Amino acid sequence: MSVSEIDAYIAAQPEPQRSTLEGLRKQILSVIPEAEQCISYAMPGFRVQGKVVAGFASYKKHIGYYPHSGQVFAVMMEDLNGYEVSEKGGGVKFPIDRAVPDALIEKLIAVRLSQAFPNS
Repeated sequence: MSVSEIDAYIAAQPEPQRSTLEGLRKQILSVIPEAEQCISYAMPGFRVQGKVVAGFASYKKHIGYYPHSGQVFAVMMEDLNGYEVSEKGGGVKFPIDRAVPDALIEKLIAVRLSQAFPNS
């Protein structure tokens, strides 16, 4: 059911957010195709082995990306130069009308997975 809930969440967004979110979802699933799509904290999320490792939300002036760990950004601040990262380390803001670079999404997920599953 969560796949359809995420479909509905994205469909309810105005353009250009809708297209940006569709692209972001595809990017995330290309990195972790085994992820279970879910709703976590009232936003689309992606769960691997029971742990949410990525999520996003749409806002009027930005797209929020959430790794569901405050430790991810601590090791990626240089990679996130030019983007606004929340003070508490919860999310990063991306433009509503531009794709997030594939390499950045790949690294965000890789760092989160390495922290969530250190012995993998």
